[in-house]
Amino acid sequence: MSATSSIHTLADLLDRLGGVPLDRIRFHPHPGTAKVQDVVDVERREERLCELIEGVLVEKAAGFNESSLAAFVGGILNAFVIPRNLGIVTGSDGTVELMPDLVRIPDVAFTSWDRLPGRRRPASPVPRLAPNLVVEVLSRTNTPGEMAVKRNDYFTAGVELVWEIDPAARTVTVYTSTAHFTTLGPADTLEGGAVLQGFTVPVKDLMAELDRRG
Repeated sequence: MSATSSIHTLADLLDRLGGVPLDRIRFHPHPGTAKVQDVVDVERREERLCELIEGVLVEKAAGFNESSLAAFVGGILNAFVIPRNLGIVTGSDGTVELMPDLVRIPDVAFTSWDRLPGRRRPASPVPRLAPNLVVEVLSRTNTPGEMAVKRNDYFTAGVELVWEIDPAARTVTVYTSTAHFTTLGPADTLEGGAVLQGFTVPVKDLMAELDRRG
């Protein structure tokens, strides 16, 4: 960890990570020593997705239904973004370095061409950029503290809009900053705001994907 880090004990570390379950915190590389390349190496070697916070690898929370819902949201966003050629929509392995040595993996994200060097797809497996929109679908092991830390990281890095989808509550909480948010229910409509002007989808249509049967 950096010399200026306020993390001196494991309790400090757990607080910085938002109280994530200990079985998601990797011990190798040793906490405080991990680098961006370790994120790449672990994925290639073990097929595990890890975020990087304060030199610590933290395994991404995942679940089958959450992944399915995230893919559904990504498809809806792509249906809006691609015809207008607004930028790129990434999925649940779209790893980004928000700031030096801070790596996050949103479940879904939209990044406008204006935020991509040369207005092209980045070649790096972990490009340094902040998406315009980030979508997080809550999994069982996501703690409220972890999500608060994530939101702070996102907005500090320059993310403009965060959608936090809670499949259990059937709600979408829309954040325009860490302090300003609105929680939408099945009777409401999710909008893209200034980030994706003209994008709308009823919340009940998103949640209906969880009930789809064969």
